[in-house]
Amino acid sequence: MAAKILVRYGEIALKGKNRGQFEQQLLRNLKAAVSGYGGEVTRMHGRFMVKGPEEQSDIMTSRLSRVFGVVSVSLVREAELDLEEIKALAAEMVGGFLPEQVTFKIETRRANKGFPYSSPQINQLLGAYLQQLNPNLVVDLKQPSFKLSVEIGYGKAYLYLDRVAGPGGLPVGITGRSLLLLSGGIDSPAAGWLAMKRGLTVEALHFHSFPFTSRRSQEKAVDLCRKLTLYINKMPLHMISVTAIQKELNASCPEDLGVILLRRMMYRLAEQVSYKRNLQTIVSGESLGQVASQTLESIDVIDRATKMLILRPLIGLDKKEIIDIAANIDTYEISILPYEDCCTLFLPKSPVTKPKIKVIEKYEALLNIESLLSEAMNSLETTIVKGI
Repeated sequence: MAAKILVRYGEIALKGKNRGQFEQQLLRNLKAAVSGYGGEVTRMHGRFMVKGPEEQSDIMTSRLSRVFGVVSVSLVREAELDLEEIKALAAEMVGGFLPEQVTFKIETRRANKGFPYSSPQINQLLGAYLQQLNPNLVVDLKQPSFKLSVEIGYGKAYLYLDRVAGPGGLPVGITGRSLLLLSGGIDSPAAGWLAMKRGLTVEALHFHSFPFTSRRSQEKAVDLCRKLTLYINKMPLHMISVTAIQKELNASCPEDLGVILLRRMMYRLAEQVSYKRNLQTIVSGESLGQVASQTLESIDVIDRATKMLILRPLIGLDKKEIIDIAANIDTYEISILPYEDCCTLFLPKSPVTKPKIKVIEKYEALLNIESLLSEAMNSLETTIVKGI
């Protein structure tokens, strides 16, 4: 027997005349999520239905629950639009709760207004029927032991006991394309996840300093990327060596300006990668005031190195809030592994917190920026990271 999974979405339903575009993008993403498991996706009234092999129901439910735009999913049972059939299926589904006293609740959504019973009537009739079969069942509308949900569609009725929460947001691909600056830290994967939640298709760019840092820092970036691809199917990961840039900055510029100068070079490189890949924005994991390079003055000076739009999803979050996101998306434990990345090298004891653009440009004038950028771009490597 085929498994049937009901998929609900939320914010998309508020999009008015543009709603169809959002639903079409979500439909494409849902199909991609279950394409390797025999799943078929069809549109319903304010819902999607996924049908597939019963033995694949668990993995399909898991994958669907990680698609951005999805509010929740439920494995459902199907009945004809007949009250007696709905009663019989309800009794079968709650049979496992029957010898001991338990509390329960019936909750009905009637999309099909042509069905002869209203939602409250269905709740009452089903509840009374189940209590008639088993007097141990007690109605509790506030904190029931279990909830039986009923959805009255246009062709069938759907009943379910559980729902798996989804990430919500907008379907990836509906708002544009962006380049995520992916370090090995806690912040940038969280920023990438939030960017995808707002509908952005994301590619990642990781800067490394091999051989000053080990290959493990690059492997760490791949592992972080793979966690993010649990929410999409795949993600291009670009890697660029900034070893030569760091050597030159360390030799030619004041130590306290090193981080700002490096960040400006990184944004220039990100801009070039974005142009090559037809990406519209850069996503960064910076949070205002968290470190010296993330003061208002530092962010302003860094931004002036590029004409690209910079998105900072974490800008107003504190560290605990960011850690909570990282833990929720399962990147935290990878991020805290003690592998150095390029940003941890040559850290000054007292980095400047209020850099002046004229001072920064004075020292940049001493550098052959075009040559350094060209050498770094020649090290560009791209791999496609696929979900687990």
